[in-house]
Amino acid sequence: MPFADVSLTALRVFREVAERGTFTAAASALGYTQSAVSRQIAALERAAGTELVRRGHDGVRLTPAGRVVLRRAVTVVDQVDATARELAGLPDDHATVRLGWFPSAGAGLVPRALKALSASHPSITVISREGSTPALVRGLRAGSLDLAVLASAPPFRPLDAETPALSVRVLAERALRVAVPADHPLARGDYIDIADLHGHPWIAGPDTGDGAAMGAWLGLAERPRIAHTARDWLAKLALVAAGCGLTTVPTVLTALVPDTVRVLPVRGGPQEHRRLLLARLPRPMDDPTARVADALRVVALEH
Repeated sequence: MPFADVSLTALRVFREVAERGTFTAAASALGYTQSAVSRQIAALERAAGTELVRRGHDGVRLTPAGRVVLRRAVTVVDQVDATARELAGLPDDHATVRLGWFPSAGAGLVPRALKALSASHPSITVISREGSTPALVRGLRAGSLDLAVLASAPPFRPLDAETPALSVRVLAERALRVAVPADHPLARGDYIDIADLHGHPWIAGPDTGDGAAMGAWLGLAERPRIAHTARDWLAKLALVAAGCGLTTVPTVLTALVPDTVRVLPVRGGPQEHRRLLLARLPRPMDDPTARVADALRVVALEH
């Protein structure tokens, strides 16, 4: 089958696999069986005459040929969808911006930026979703996100190894602090000595493989003991208040911490920092996307 004859369904399935990272997740998102997804990908590979994805223990990765097909598939699917909307008499969505953000950004930065944007540019609609950094990067590559607010931990490696490299802007660099129960002995001073963190259990985010999971203080001389795992930072703070362990908190979120928890700086040893990044595909931004990016940048600088 010539590649020009591939079905739109196959391109949609391929785009979903590229974004979700596994055949299983893509099948669930599309309402297909996993075998149906596999058949569509196999048909696409036959038409391309080469392997487009490689399966591994951590999901699928696109081959160089797969990255070429993805770039074209995104364009084709978006154009077909835009044509369908126009024929149906629906308004164009050029003023819609799709934004992704890592969990703690949804507790402060994103809501404040969207509030400011709503006041200054009410015609712009932002559709957003939370996700891990790897998932959001895949969303950018698959064309389902226009912008993504991400967290990066030292040594601040590139977000992925794909080409072309994503366009990345550092919005801010934040110090981390440690959250302890308000009635804990560590909460009595204005700081915590790093030696006093020895032996405490920690509450951390799930391991996403991106090096930016929040939770344990990485500068400890020992391997941290993770007692509880939670993605939601409010759940982490509730566990801290219940005496279940300690966790790290960015300074930007300290104003939102409940009275049952104290957030203190750590003295001694290497300090922990995270960079707040705004990432997108390396192409010119339309005006609505640029407005959203500016709103995020302004709020990040203010806080």
